[in-house]
Amino acid sequence: MRLFSRSTGAGPPLVILHGLFGSSNNWNGLAKQLGADFTVYAVDLRNHGRSPHDAVHTYEAMAGDVAEFLQQESLPSVFLLGHSMGGKVAMELALSDSSKVRRVIVVDISPDESPLENEAILRALLSLRLEEFSSRTDIDHALQQSIPDDRVRAFLLTNIRRGEDGNYVWRMNLPALDSSREAVAAPLAGGRRFEGPALFLRAEHSAYVRDDDIPLIKRMFPRAEVRTIPGSGHWVHADAPAPFVSAVRSFLLSSTRE
Repeated sequence: MRLFSRSTGAGPPLVILHGLFGSSNNWNGLAKQLGADFTVYAVDLRNHGRSPHDAVHTYEAMAGDVAEFLQQESLPSVFLLGHSMGGKVAMELALSDSSKVRRVIVVDISPDESPLENEAILRALLSLRLEEFSSRTDIDHALQQSIPDDRVRAFLLTNIRRGEDGNYVWRMNLPALDSSREAVAAPLAGGRRFEGPALFLRAEHSAYVRDDDIPLIKRMFPRAEVRTIPGSGHWVHADAPAPFVSAVRSFLLSSTRE
């Protein structure tokens, strides 16, 4: 599968993988900042953004897509950063093919089972008949009762585009994401280790990486550093962009001095 990506900057390659319902577009601002030190590739994972749709939506399949992307771009090994679902994809690739990953940064997710928190969002999105709406404002209003958080709705609406017939359509493959909810929440297969450097950035106000998860992280990523970003929720990079970029930059640039 040929994944869509956006690239910017110059330097060692850094590949960024977004979370569920996200896309490469969400990382434009941070990619430009990190582009001062790295060639940043922000990728749309399968069933998201401008990448192809497929009924299969597992971590093995998504990691395979990213490995194929690296081959297509002639990138033998990269720095890899992933948020939430994208963090699990990054872990899966590091664990299954460590030669492709120099260092890995995992943002607010652990290798263990993840919370099943997105069913209500999926139900709300699937219930909409987008062809009946004439503006994004009308769609936003229709989602207010089921998704009261303004920021979450604004994030979800970045996934809407005009189809060839002029009607609104989702960029995401919602049926595939709906049928794959348990696969997305499932733990990664154990008994594997990534021996390279790893940084786990967890949010202060989030239950995605608990203290109980740290022993498992250390078993699978023995060189892992777990760091909490103060004042942040699950969208760490959006809630605390300056500390986030500082942590990413210092961790990755230290490799160039080794």
